[in-house]
Amino acid sequence: MIEVFGDSSRDGELALVRLAIDGGRIVDADAPGLERPLAGLTLLEAAAVGGETLAVDALANALGPVFRAAPAPGRVAVAMSGGVDSAVALLRSGPDAMGVTLRLWLDPDGPDTERACCSPEAVIAARETCHALGRPHVTLDLREEFRRAVVGPFVRSFARGETPNPCIRCNGSFRFAELLAFALRAGARSLATGHYARIVDRGGRLLLARGADPRKDQSYMLARLDPRLLERIAFPLGGSSKDEVRAEARAAGLAVASRAESQEACFLAGGDYRDFLARRGLKAAPGSIRGEDGDELGRHEGFWRFTPGQRRGLGIAAAEPLYALRTEPGTNTVVVGPRESLARRDVDVRGRLYIPVDRAEAKLRYRSPAVAASVEETASGFRLQLDEPAYGVAPGQAAVLYDGDAVVGAGTIGPAA
Repeated sequence: MIEVFGDSSRDGELALVRLAIDGGRIVDADAPGLERPLAGLTLLEAAAVGGETLAVDALANALGPVFRAAPAPGRVAVAMSGGVDSAVALLRSGPDAMGVTLRLWLDPDGPDTERACCSPEAVIAARETCHALGRPHVTLDLREEFRRAVVGPFVRSFARGETPNPCIRCNGSFRFAELLAFALRAGARSLATGHYARIVDRGGRLLLARGADPRKDQSYMLARLDPRLLERIAFPLGGSSKDEVRAEARAAGLAVASRAESQEACFLAGGDYRDFLARRGLKAAPGSIRGEDGDELGRHEGFWRFTPGQRRGLGIAAAEPLYALRTEPGTNTVVVGPRESLARRDVDVRGRLYIPVDRAEAKLRYRSPAVAASVEETASGFRLQLDEPAYGVAPGQAAVLYDGDAVVGAGTIGPAA
């Protein structure tokens, strides 16, 4: 028998829960504020018990670290963000679906924590959606793990003069690794998420593919996901539009049907990444802004405040528009030049090809159109020769390769040769 505790506090109020668990069943409980007694329930049954918000939150904090459930053929673990997309993914995953939400680290100095997909408010919204449908919900507190695996590398990448995309690191490795491990503990046959992406079969090989709604397609953010994991993953929204998803949520009477979109780079909590980096150790340090010929054209307060293709914030008066071409961390220098100097046709990428390809469409930034390219596999990834020049290619960003709608390779862009 083990004894576990959970607590939760808000606005000066505190809730405490104590559980005695033997063989996967609660044999004794001290848990005031819940809608029913817990003694005699399995952990899965307890995860569906509602009640006062603080009491249910305390129960969730007690259950999360020890949660286990016997395997069940129809059970699906659904990653719940507290928004409408994951709520509809839960609806579409069958009557035996259960929700799981990751509570992740947020910048305590950020101005808008409530819209983050991993905030305490989002966790509560996700749990309330599950309980309104009579489904169990489990919260995993991974704040410190997330800070080490995603936030720390984000800061260090900027310190190296790169422009990282933390959402790709989060979704492509950290988040799915934790969620798939949980699905096994929960006895679920698969993991479903509310991402707008699809899975396709290419010659017997499962590959990630674009979602049917081009406005919401999230395949770029998921591109580092190992294709070998796809047999255990489902994307119930992959063939739907956002309008269809909201309409389905409204028809089901879900409170989250009109919830606003969550933020990108959620751990910034609505703040500017430059301010965040300054608080995390990248201090202001005056340096030179130089032209391609080496002449100093201006001054700046830290090379890490600039990324290739940036035009605003340079503070330089010139006869033609100037753009940040690259940064040189060793000398704290920002090199600028005209737009044509941003053009790149050859791009080296650290990563992997999921299937052999000689040609592909290469997407080099989340909001940039894909560019046709020749592909050559290398020892550390692949090299691209673009048919047309790309502008603002930034080391540290993701390069994602498509063959039609299928993702056939992905990796991190390296510095220009």
